[in-house]
Amino acid sequence: MDAALQNEILSILSHARDMTVATNRADGYPQATTVSFVNDGLKLYFACPRDSQKCANIMRDDKVSLTIDCAYERWEEIRGVSVGGRASEVADVGERGRILSLIQAKFGANGPFDASRMSALALIRVEPEVISVLDYRRGWGYAQVVPCDAAALDVVEEADIESFPASDAPAWIR
Repeated sequence: MDAALQNEILSILSHARDMTVATNRADGYPQATTVSFVNDGLKLYFACPRDSQKCANIMRDDKVSLTIDCAYERWEEIRGVSVGGRASEVADVGERGRILSLIQAKFGANGPFDASRMSALALIRVEPEVISVLDYRRGWGYAQVVPCDAAALDVVEEADIESFPASDAPAWIR
């Protein structure tokens, strides 16, 4: 992946605190929920109650989509990412400890992640398969689609308002 593009993605991830994650319900309807997150490189992590609908959806179908946006005051400052990926629960004790440290560093030690609550929470890892990087500073609707794999991330397409990667263009721009 181009170093500048990777730095842009990591900048967006470091400036944002929340993301909207969409999962697939058993009845076929999508469910979108806002969660706080941390990242380790391009891997994203969040915690949710084990008995939540979101957790049940992920355990049944690991495909998720998510969006992360930076705060902006003017349209031409919009920056964010849309991600399609696979979600799974983090079971490894060492990885769980490392992720909890990232959560505490980002959100403070007084969050809901003390030892007494952790057994009720699932730590979820999202491994991106495709990332669409939005950057309106480069023009209205500007985006780049980046496929992800373990070996490398290469930009394959520059998108414009007509292609709107990761979803159909919203009705307000048609």
